[in-house]
Amino acid sequence: MHKSRGGRKKNNHRPQRTGRENRSLAENLSELAVQSDSSSASENDGNHSGSEHSSAESDDEQPKDKFAIGKPPKFAVSMWDLKHCDPKKCSGRKLARHGLIKTLRLGQKFPGLVLTPVGTNCVSPQDREVIKTSGIAVVDCSWARLDETPFNKMRSPNPRLLPFLVAANPINYGKPCKLSCVEAIAASMYITGYKQEALWYLNKFSWGHAFIELNQSLLDQYAGCSNSAEILEVQRKYLETATSEAQQSRSLPPSESETEESTEDEGEADVEDSDKEKANEASTSKES
Repeated sequence: MHKSRGGRKKNNHRPQRTGRENRSLAENLSELAVQSDSSSASENDGNHSGSEHSSAESDDEQPKDKFAIGKPPKFAVSMWDLKHCDPKKCSGRKLARHGLIKTLRLGQKFPGLVLTPVGTNCVSPQDREVIKTSGIAVVDCSWARLDETPFNKMRSPNPRLLPFLVAANPINYGKPCKLSCVEAIAASMYITGYKQEALWYLNKFSWGHAFIELNQSLLDQYAGCSNSAEILEVQRKYLETATSEAQQSRSLPPSESETEESTEDEGEADVEDSDKEKANEASTSKES
């Protein structure tokens, strides 16, 4: 369930990418980071009216290094590692090697929000205070081995599910709901208003920007909800629309290019059949 690439345990806050992947990641995530900073500044201005000076300071405080995207969380981030995944591809293991996530033992209770398949409600902005005071944890196990996972030994007063999102990790790219550890953690942070912290975690992976690109519209809609019920309604409408569009696409007549390709294929097939018939006739003639 949680897969990605590994890394060295050195300089946790140092940019770890070079070349084309670095530029791509920075260009995609830095734009969102600036937007997030701007929205935060607007909220602060709303609470402290007439503070033009604070707005100017906010612009000056934006990170000068475009690779230093987001900011580390001030709350605990943990996981139960069931060791189902390849350690070289597990995003949770990479976070642990860099000291960015704490590993919990089976039987240990976690007081904060826990992302688990046995959750009862979806994570929502209502959970922001729970994460702020008690942190967030994830169950790192394989989707193929859920039946043998001892969820009863990973207890929390706040078990949560994630709403519909599409994976961007290299193992399950494009698959719905098959998120890696870091994707699940980042999605929950984003939905509960910790966008900068979400970007900071995704920035540790070369493919992190793709998760935002695939899901930003949904993530923003989820983040704008008040509670789990509203998030489920957003999810329902999105899936209904997606299903309807897929059905319409299947019912459309073929385009001219598709028709031409089909005709060409049929023509080639007729030629092949004709050649086969001539070959059979020549073979029969020789035998006689």
